[in-house]
Amino acid sequence: MNFLLSQEQVEIQRAIAGFLSKSCPSTTLHEIYDREEPYEPSIWQGLIELGVGALIVPEAFGGLGMEMIDLALISEVLGANAAPVPLLGHALVTLAIMHGGSDDQKANWLPKLAAGEVVATVAFDEGGQTWLPEQWRLSSSTRLSGRKRFVPHGMQANLILVGLSGGGFALVDASAEGLSRCAQDGIDRTRPVAEFVFDQVVADPLPGAEGLAEKVRDAALVLLAADSFGGASRAVESAVSYATIREQFGQPIGRFQGLKHQLVNTAVEVEPSRGLYWFAAHAFDHIAGKAEHAAALAKAHLCDRYLQTARDTVEAHGGIGYTWECDVQIYVKRAMFNFAFMGQPAVHFDRAADLAGW
Repeated sequence: MNFLLSQEQVEIQRAIAGFLSKSCPSTTLHEIYDREEPYEPSIWQGLIELGVGALIVPEAFGGLGMEMIDLALISEVLGANAAPVPLLGHALVTLAIMHGGSDDQKANWLPKLAAGEVVATVAFDEGGQTWLPEQWRLSSSTRLSGRKRFVPHGMQANLILVGLSGGGFALVDASAEGLSRCAQDGIDRTRPVAEFVFDQVVADPLPGAEGLAEKVRDAALVLLAADSFGGASRAVESAVSYATIREQFGQPIGRFQGLKHQLVNTAVEVEPSRGLYWFAAHAFDHIAGKAEHAAALAKAHLCDRYLQTARDTVEAHGGIGYTWECDVQIYVKRAMFNFAFMGQPAVHFDRAADLAGW
C-alpha cells in the first residue's frame, strides 16, 4: 500500500504555498495583523481562484470532487503560513450542506461556496466551552433566539451554520433581521472571532442525516490538526534558522548543546505526528469505524504539540521572540486558537480513550 502523497497532492501544496509567499509574506501578514479589522479579502479570493473553495464540492455543483485529505493538506500549508483566511468555517459549512442539506440547499449554496460568492462560517460555542454537538442548547427551530460566541471570521461571513440542540444545524443569512454581531477580542488575529445574538432570526434548518453533527465535528478536528502540523513545522524551521544566524560568544547559538538538544527534541516530536492527521483525513472518507477516534487523537496530540513547539520557539529566539514585530508571536497565538477551538486537547484525549475502550 502506498502511504505517500500523489504528485497532484504535492503540486497542490506547492501552488498554495507559492501563492501565499507572494500575496502574504511576513511584511503583509504583520500589516494585516495590525489592522482594526484584520482581514484581507484579496488573499481569500486568490485562494478561491486556485480552487480551494471548490475542492471538496461535488462536480455536479461546480466543484472538484476531491476528499478530506486534499483539504487537510491545504490546511497544513495555511497553518505553515499563518494565513489570515476563513477556510475553516467555510469548509465546515460546505461539508454540512453536502452531507445533510436538502436538494434545494445544495443547489442554492454549494455553487456559491465553491465560487467564493459567499463567505461562510460556523457558530457553535454558547459560552463555557460548549463546542461539541451534545453541548449545544440553542433550540432547534425556524426562528432562533440565543447567543453564539467565538465565531471565526464572524464579521466577514455572509452565511452562518448554527449548531442547535440535539445536534441539529440551521443556515442563517448574516443580514437577517434580528441578528446582531460584534467583534470579540480574540488571541489569534489571523482568525478574528465575533459574538452573535439571535432574536427570532429566520433560519433554514438542514434536514440532516444520521451522524451529521459528529461528521462536521470530526472534520473540524482534522482541519485544526492539519493546521497545527503546518504551524509547528514552520515554528521548528524558524527556531533552527534563527539558531544558525544569532551569535553569542563569537559563535552561532545553535552550536550550544542545550539549545541543540531542545531543537532536536522539538523536531522529533513534530515530524512523526504528520501521520496522525493524514490517517484521520483518510479515515474520514474511507474508514467510518475509525474516523471519530482518529480525528479526536489527531486534534488532541497535534494541537497540544503545536502550542508547546511555539513556546519552545519563543525561548529559542530569546528576548526578540516576545516582541510584536517577530513572526513567532503570531504562531504562538494561532497555536492557542487551535488548542482551544472545538475543545482543548484534554477533552479529546478523554474521548479518544473512551472510543478505544480504555
